[in-house]
Order: sequence, then C-alpha cells, then structure tokens
Amino acid sequence: MMLYRSISPGPSSNKARSSQISSLGLGFGVATLLLMLGAASAQAKPPAVVASFKPIHSLVAGVMDGVGTPSLIVKGAASPHTYALTPSDAQAIQDAQLVFWVGEGFERFLDKAIETLPHGAKSVELGEIEGLTLLPMREGGIWDEHMHEGEEHAEGEAHVEGEEHAEGEEHAEGEEHDHDHEHGAHDGHLWLDPANAKLMTAAIVAELSAADPGNAAVYETNGEKLQGRLDELDQEIASSLAPVKQVPFIVFHDAYQYFDRHYGLAGVGSITVNPEQSPGAKRLGEIRDKIVNQQARCVFREPNFEPALVDTVVEGTGARTGVLDPEGASLKEGPDLYFQLMRSIAGSLKTCLSASS
Repeated sequence: MMLYRSISPGPSSNKARSSQISSLGLGFGVATLLLMLGAASAQAKPPAVVASFKPIHSLVAGVMDGVGTPSLIVKGAASPHTYALTPSDAQAIQDAQLVFWVGEGFERFLDKAIETLPHGAKSVELGEIEGLTLLPMREGGIWDEHMHEGEEHAEGEAHVEGEEHAEGEEHAEGEEHDHDHEHGAHDGHLWLDPANAKLMTAAIVAELSAADPGNAAVYETNGEKLQGRLDELDQEIASSLAPVKQVPFIVFHDAYQYFDRHYGLAGVGSITVNPEQSPGAKRLGEIRDKIVNQQARCVFREPNFEPALVDTVVEGTGARTGVLDPEGASLKEGPDLYFQLMRSIAGSLKTCLSASS
C-alpha cells in the first residue's frame, strides 16, 4: 500500500514511481494473459462426435465421460432398422468431426450422409475393426437344431437350414433376405457380444485420442474403466444364464446370434429375419411347428414392434412370451445404457426360460 501513499516527491521520485507502476502493471498483464490462455485451453470444446444408435452411443459416451457428450441419431424407441434421418440429424452429421456407426448396410439411413461428410471429418465403421467376432447373416427364420454343449462350428461359421439355394431356386413364401444385405454378409448386431464391445471400446479410445490429443489421457483412463466393467458384466451374465443354456426359444427377429453363441444359448428361430417386412402365412406356420417340435419354452417380442405376430404364433402351443430389447429402445441413453441393455436381455431370458417361472 505504500505505493499509493500521499507524498510530495520531486521530479525524480515521480519518474521512479511511474517506472515501478509500469513494471508492476506489465507483470499483472502477463500473468492475467497466461491465466486467460490456460482457462481457454482448459475450456476448449471437445470434438463434435455423433453416434448412430443407443448401444454404440453408450460406449462412445463412456469413453468421453468428463470431456463431452456425443450426439445420438436414433433416439427414444425408434429402431435403426426403420429410421429416416431428420434435418437436424443431417446437420449434426455435417458438423461432426467423428461419426461412429456399425457400418454400411446396417444403419442404412446413414449411407448417403456419410458419403457427403465434409473434408476433415471421419467416419468410423466399428464393424470393420480387426479381431472382431463376425458371424454370417442367417437366411430364413428356421435355424439349425441348437448346438448342444461341447459342439462347435468352425471359426466364424453360422450354419443355417437352407442357407444355400440351388441356382434359380426361389425362396419360400414370406421368406425375407436378411436386412437386404448381400448373401453372406456379416450380421451387424455385433455389440451383443461383450468381447466385441471391448474391441469397439479400444477403437473408440484410439479415434478420440487421435482427434483430440489434449484429452487422450482422459479417454484412455475411461477406456480402461470400461474394459474392466465389461469383463465383470460378462462374468455376471455367464453365471446368470448357465442354468438355462439348453432351453430352446424363439425371438422376434434375428438379432441375437452374437449373444446366443457367446453364452451358449439355444435360440432355434426367429419370427422374421427382416423387421421391416412382415412374414407370410407359411413362415408363421413353420415357426409354430418349430415351437411345438423343439418344445420352445418362450417366444420373445421386441418393444418397438407390435406384439400381434408373437401372440399369433404362440396361440395354442403352451409357449410363454417375453420381451427382448437388443437396441435399448426402452432405456435412457447414456454411458450406462450398454450395461443395462445386456443385463435386461439376460434377465428376460432367465425369467422366461426358467422352469420355475
């Protein structure tokens, strides 16, 4: 406070004091500038990130926790199989630096939008990650007799009744091709295998770290936590489903072979392969016969499709009904959704397939 003391100095004193004040002011100015630059750096916006639908968004959100929140395209109870982009979706994609999706052929609503991404933006097809377990699409809703414990297919093989058709052979009435994929394409529901989810998480960490190196340490820490949670989840579900591994069941659409094969479950068919198309009367009759012949204990519907078809095929068979939600239609989006989704599927299967239920 002595600097501002009321005195009557001579000219030389005034000059010295002015010099002191200027130096002090310059010091404060530099310090303030440095603090402002540091604050600006700490508050720098994270990369603009878009994820296609809820399970993918959940993994991305988990890796970005504490840095930012990715945008989600398919919200609420909408299904990626029947979704159409809105103008706001298209704008979010155009503004994005990274777009995470399973890939071309699964989220077909994104195919054209990805082609028009601006320069510098990156499309990350998680279905193309090296090391993933990828299963071929199955044609028709009547699958092979379920594998008994100890039986194995060749690596990546998913043999299906009627998978190969003779040249010129027509499909049976009501039979759909799998999501209009080319014959032999991979099943895109790969997130339902937790080992795949771990590989996807690692890829998400790598892509975010490359795009935003300033937050790479956070992404890596979050990724490690997610990997640990996925291991715990996997062990929990395997233990929970062990008592019902050999109980046959039917699903609404063929979305669960990754889950079934990872946990050794006995799914024996689906009402429809392509949920965008209703099965014909012949398919429904075949499914009803399958329920009876295989003594399928449960037929599962999905929350974003009408239950009428399920009610039709179980009528008079004695089979129970349940609900499976492969895409989290009934769950709130966010980093915990993936874990809630997997536990929900496991819980529904165990409840409906248990002899005491």
